[in-house]
Amino acid sequence: MANLFIAPEKIVTGKGSLGELTKYVDGFGKKALIVCDQITEKLGKVKAIADVLEQKGIAHAIYDNFLGEPTNVMIEDALFIYRKEGCDFLIGIGGGSALDIMKAVAAMDANPGKLSDYMGKEIKGIKAKMIAIPTTAGTGSEATQFTIISDVDTGVKMLLKGVQLMPDVAIIDPELTITLPPKMTASTGLDALTHAVEAYTSKKAQPLTDTLALSAIKRIFNYLPLAYREGGNEVARRQMSIAALEAGMAFNNSSVTLVHGMSRPIGALFHVPHGISNAMLLTVCLEYAKKGAKSRFADMARAIGVAKDSDSEDKAADSFMIEIKKICDICQVPSLEKYGIPKDKFFAQIDKMAEDAMISGSPSNTRRDLDAEVLKELYKKLYK
Repeated sequence: MANLFIAPEKIVTGKGSLGELTKYVDGFGKKALIVCDQITEKLGKVKAIADVLEQKGIAHAIYDNFLGEPTNVMIEDALFIYRKEGCDFLIGIGGGSALDIMKAVAAMDANPGKLSDYMGKEIKGIKAKMIAIPTTAGTGSEATQFTIISDVDTGVKMLLKGVQLMPDVAIIDPELTITLPPKMTASTGLDALTHAVEAYTSKKAQPLTDTLALSAIKRIFNYLPLAYREGGNEVARRQMSIAALEAGMAFNNSSVTLVHGMSRPIGALFHVPHGISNAMLLTVCLEYAKKGAKSRFADMARAIGVAKDSDSEDKAADSFMIEIKKICDICQVPSLEKYGIPKDKFFAQIDKMAEDAMISGSPSNTRRDLDAEVLKELYKKLYK
């Protein structure tokens, strides 16, 4: 069986990689829109990009008027600036929100209508070149053909896809993650872990994604606790940046499954950051998925050294779930209740969340039969 594997055209990694930007902007355009979060701008990283562009005789504009995860309103605002300023390519620097906004602007500059018109469709026609520079080690958006945008009118977190949404250049500089606070380190790191685990256990997994996913899982279990406790540890930050990239490339080609499907509605309706909502769901969802993919859960346990070759699949799979719970405890993942989501409001949305999750298509990649009724029970179990 032939397998297609999609990745950015150019990937630049390592300490100081941001300084290599000058080598990759030639021929991209005459004016860039830099999509960045305000923290990254305050740290001087945007100025570093602007200086490179100036040296190359390339003008730029900035869109930084956003907080939290991206919405269709933010895309409209950024697109207005992109067109008003006469920009013809994009640079995204920041967390997943900045990179997702960048992709959505490129998509809507090339296509008519609203973002919601493109849910479930292959986005095509993109002409603008894109450079993705992540400042977190988690979303993997620098290496995916997806963008996730919340529709403020419907309360749906839209998964938009298309090969042309893949950035042309991904620059992964671990130095950019050094300043991440512990909570952000944890949520983004567990997001990467979710990507890797779901990529490995997806029905659409293939040999290349398996290799990348297992490598990412090993790195994350080894280095996320260290990065969480010692934010300035360069080795841990470098390893986590690589892991996030590996996990991103893995799930980009094999897709995510149950956790992401159930996570997006929680994020959209209760404004929970994506990495945290994933982490909240990890134990409950993976425990369900495990029964349909025991051999794969056993593989992951052996990969991180918590099961022997002689252990049965059941024992090894259970050992992996114990480690999932441990790493969530280390990273102090909050419950829905501790996060401040009232039980009555959560239960009132369960039917909608289950339906929205199934419509997204992600749960169907799980190696176990499920439907909206199963998801409703998992949501209820999650609050308990």
